[in-house]
Formats: sequence, C-alpha cells, structure tokens
Amino acid sequence: MDHRALATAALLSFTLLAPGCGSDGGAADDDGGPPGSDGDIVVPGDGGPTADGPEPMFPAAHTRIYLNAANKTRLAAALSASRPAATRFRDMVDSQLAGTDHYNFRSAHAALLGAVTGTARYCDYAVTQVDRYVTAEEALIAAGNRPAVAGDSYLEVGELIGDLAMTYDWCFDRVTAPQRTRWLALANQAVWNVWHHETAVWNGRPASWSGWSVDNPSNNYYYSFLRATMLLGLAARGEHPDAAGWITQFRDAKLGQQLLPLFERDLVGGGSREGTGYGVAMAGLFELYDLWEASTGEPVARLTGHTRASLLAMLHAVVPTMDRIAPTGDHARDSTAALFDYHRNYLQILTYLFRDDPIARVGKWFNGHSSVPRMGQYFMYAYDFMYDDPALTELAPGLALAYHAPGAGQIYVRSSWDTTATWLGLMAGPYTESHAHHDQGSLLLYKNEWLAYDQNIQSHSGIRQEEELHNLPRIVRNGTTVRMREGAPAAQLRSLAHGARFTHLGANVTPIYDGNVAKAEREVVFIPPDVVVVFDRIDAAADATRVFQLNSPLRPTIAGARATFTGRMSTLTVDRILPAGTGATASVFDWSGDSDMGGGFRLDVTQTGAAGKSRFLHVLSLDGGATATAASDMGTQVGVDVTLRGGGHAVVRFESDGVGGSLRLTAPGGALLEQATLAAGVAVLPVMP
Repeated sequence: MDHRALATAALLSFTLLAPGCGSDGGAADDDGGPPGSDGDIVVPGDGGPTADGPEPMFPAAHTRIYLNAANKTRLAAALSASRPAATRFRDMVDSQLAGTDHYNFRSAHAALLGAVTGTARYCDYAVTQVDRYVTAEEALIAAGNRPAVAGDSYLEVGELIGDLAMTYDWCFDRVTAPQRTRWLALANQAVWNVWHHETAVWNGRPASWSGWSVDNPSNNYYYSFLRATMLLGLAARGEHPDAAGWITQFRDAKLGQQLLPLFERDLVGGGSREGTGYGVAMAGLFELYDLWEASTGEPVARLTGHTRASLLAMLHAVVPTMDRIAPTGDHARDSTAALFDYHRNYLQILTYLFRDDPIARVGKWFNGHSSVPRMGQYFMYAYDFMYDDPALTELAPGLALAYHAPGAGQIYVRSSWDTTATWLGLMAGPYTESHAHHDQGSLLLYKNEWLAYDQNIQSHSGIRQEEELHNLPRIVRNGTTVRMREGAPAAQLRSLAHGARFTHLGANVTPIYDGNVAKAEREVVFIPPDVVVVFDRIDAAADATRVFQLNSPLRPTIAGARATFTGRMSTLTVDRILPAGTGATASVFDWSGDSDMGGGFRLDVTQTGAAGKSRFLHVLSLDGGATATAASDMGTQVGVDVTLRGGGHAVVRFESDGVGGSLRLTAPGGALLEQATLAAGVAVLPVMP
C-alpha cells in the first residue's frame, strides 16, 4: 500500500471526497463485534487525560456535539449580523439545497445550519443524504463486498462516520427510529473494525485489514480513527451499548495513554514528523480538541504543549511573502507547497483554541494578511463560519526571528518579519515517518522567491524523497547514493545560538546513515540580512564521491569558484572557499530530464579522492550581501573573511575536524561589533525577542 500518494485533503474535517455509499446494516450482534465476541473496549487503568483538570460532562439531550449554548448563540448571532463568513457559508448551503453540487459538500454542513437556525429543511436534506449513504453501504455489505468506509485502510472513517454522527446528533428529531438503528449499526461496526483489525467483520464475514497506524499518534490516519470514535461515542451515548466504550477508547486509551504522552516526549516544539504536507492533517486533530471541549468542557488542547507550539511553528514555517510553506516531506495534494485553505484552517483553529493568548492575535493577523485571507473552497466555508471571532483583535508579528521544533527536527530563521526578509530553514532531527524525506541537514533559502528549495516542489507526484532533491552533501559510492535510513538514530542539532547579529546552527547528520558514513556534519552561520556561511565535514569511504548540492528553480551560471542564481526579484551567489582551486569541480544538473519533474536545476560541487574526506566551505550571498570573500584560516580552523555590504567584515572560522569555531564582526570603520565562539550547545529560544 502506497500511503505517500494520498492527498492531504482526505484528512481534514469536512474535506473528504463525497461518499459513494456507506453503512453497515450487517453488524453481527448488538455490540458491533464479530459473532459471539464481546465488542466492548476494555481500558486498563483510568488513563484519563485530565488528572489535574475538570472531568468531562456529557449532556443528555441532543445537541451534544460542539453546539453548546455559547457556540449556538455565537453562530446564530453571526448569521443575524450578516458577518461575511456566516453569509458565505449559509449561501453555499442554500445553493446546494437548490441543486448545485458543490465538491466535497458534507451532510454535516446542512445539519450544522439546521441546528443553529432551527430550520427543518436543512436537517431534512442532511438526513436524506446520510440515509442514502447508509443504504448504499448496506447494499455493498449484503452483496459480500466491503463498504466504502473500509477503503484505503479506513482512511475516510473519520469523515464518513463523523458526518453521520454529527447529522444524527444535530438533526436528531428529524431522524426516524429505524434510521437511527441502521445508522448506528453501520457506524459501530466501522469503528469496531478500526480497533480490531485482525478480527474485523462485515455482516459476519471476516474482513481483516492491515491496522495501519492504529497505534501511531504521529500518523495522519490516526486522527481519522479518533474522529470517528469520538463523534460516534458522543452522538450515541446512552443510545447504543458501545457508545460509552468509544468515549473511553478515545479519551483514555488513545489520548491519555498514547497521544498525549507521545506528543510530550517526541513532538516538543509542535509540528509533525510527517513534514509540512501531511503535517497539516493535524488541523483535524486540533478540531477534535475543540469539538471535545465544546461538547464536554474538558480542555484537552492544553494538556500538551504541542498544541500551542504548533501555532508558533506554523507561523515560522510560512515564508515572508506569506504565500507558501516550507516544503518538507511529501506534498501529494499540491507539490508546490503553496499556502491553501488547509493552512489557513490549521492556523485559525489554533488561534481560536488559544484566543486568550497574545500569539492568537498574531495568528489572526497572519491569516488576514496571507495569500489566503478567507477560504477559497466551498467545502471549507464551514470553518470560517465556525472560527470567526470578532472579539479577537489582530496583532502584527512581534515574534522572535528564530524558531526550533526539536521533535519535528525543524529550525526556521528570518532576518525580519517584513515580506522582503531573508528566510532559511534547516532540518536536523528524527526520521521516523514514511511521509518524511531523506533531508536531514538540508537547507532552504528564500527571499522574495525560492532561491534554494526542495526539488520535490517541481515533481508531479509530490512524493520524491531521495537525497538528490535536497540541499545537502550527497555521498556516492559505486555509482549509488548512500541513503539515509528511516528509523535510524536521529540526526542531532548540536549547536543553536541566536542573537541580533548572527545565528549559528550545527547539525550532526551522521547517525541517520545508520553506520554507513563516518562523519556528516553541517554548520551554518546566518549573518542578517543577506549572508549565509555553510561548512560541511564529510568523512566517507576512500572511494566515495562527495557532492555539495543546491537545488533551485533558477539555472545557475558558473564562473570559476562562483555560481550565480538570478531570479526575477532576488539574486543568490555561491562562493566556494573549500575545496580550493581545482580540488573540486562545479556543474549544473538539469532536472528536466526526469519525467516526474516540471523544471528545476541543481548546482553540484563534486570532490573525489582525498581519502574520502571533504571540507566544503561556501558563502551564500543574497542581493549583494557579500561583496568579497577570501579564505581566512587559523591553526586547526578553516574560515573565510566576508566583506559585507556597506563595508563591514565577518570573519567566520570552523574547526576542520571537530565542533568549534569563531565569529568576528566589525563595522565599516573597523570597530568590533561581535566576537563569539561557535560552540556546541542548543539554546532555548524565546517566543518574543
């Protein structure tokens, strides 16, 4: 099964393809399990996520999901006041009822409007749509086939069963008793099968499946499974014998015993190890946090620092022009990593969850000034309606200029929060998910446009993972690239120092090669606004070829030891200091020869011999940030003297064989501005400067 080809769209609330059919109708017994089994979920211990917080309260009457008194009043007021988000959503639903077939329209869209306004026709439409889905699934099951909800390892169970559950709850009085029985039978069997993959059944027939990611909270499938389980439990509590067990499964077994501990341990700093493409699926998880809190009063979003940190991580991961995101990992839906409704939604849900926090005001400003100031897709209009908060005022970014998400292994630095700022990203962390790439140590560079990017942006598939596409030293032996290994020990960020005049980053990528490379280390010194010094230590087999590579949408021109990338709005020059002279050769690789690529080029600086050892030292200058460069070694340190725009100097040196170095910055007249040691040690970065 190729999970990498799945669209991120399939993982967000209200965003799956409209179901072709759906519902069980063939559960073997009243608890949803296979014949003769006990389908109840048994959870050892209490496992609850709220030991120090309020216990959840479950309303007896419908509506139970999300539409508490405060939310119902708020949404009704938005409609009455004709707030733009509310009007757009209502008009979209009205046009659907009038005969328009909106892509990805969900029954829950109509049900939500029916529950808020009390208008029966909305609920009648939603109930009819869900019942058609259930009837179609029943027909498939009766014919001995697996229903649509079981497709692709139950990826869509969250949307299909979640849509059913919300319509059941929000339009309860418009659903007949026989419909309720049939709907819950299908939903219960689907959720039972998710958590019992080896003994899953449909209508008494064995229907085992892979169980892909049922116990992996870092994977996007898991959030779909949680959605179906939580919403069914809330909707059917007291009306189906297994509903209370699903609530326990969601809250205690999955959140309490799996997700929350793992996020606190492995995802410090927010974000996702699946990269920024599939990582946006976490918006669905954050929505579940909000739905649960609104339904039960329990603020699970605040039980892990990952939630708030993800808001910060996303703000930093978007480039200064606010129209695209750092392209890490697979990007199957859209390989270009352009900002889209899903990114807007990710930010606005987090902004709403932390609306009492100053960074929420920054999130609202950011969404309002980005390239997606409102949802562009009809099926996403519901979110602008649900999370529009007129009481929250905007605040222009006053955040720190650097951010580190150690759990995801992502570091972002910018020269300012202006749209014309220089922005860079570096990967240094674990490689544990199938949607992640072979990109540890890779550098991204942006100013007004991409200057050094992930070549996956140009791919038609969006799932090209190999080292050749990333900006790192590549090691080739016997004609084959030495590969990074998923599941190998994590790459290590060994140095992180950030101040007003420079940022120093140091990454040890050696472990990710799982013993196949003796040394792979990268150090980066960013001298804002427009100079980046990159030093690489590579120790490989004696017969290995080492290649410093930089992918770009721009074709570089090579003149001696300099390569120049000229864009429409910015220019990047790359000066090679080491290997000096004829110690390496520079060439340009044209990606157009790859049938999966729509363009792009790669600068290759290649060295052979030298007993398999390379020390690459390059100065990357944006828009003339460096006007001259000259080697400047001292003792065991190799380095460069960079003449900066305006006449100042930066002398940057690195230990040739170990961590360590120095930085000296002087003003145009020679006055000392900064004298720093480039040492190991990872500083904790502040949120504000």
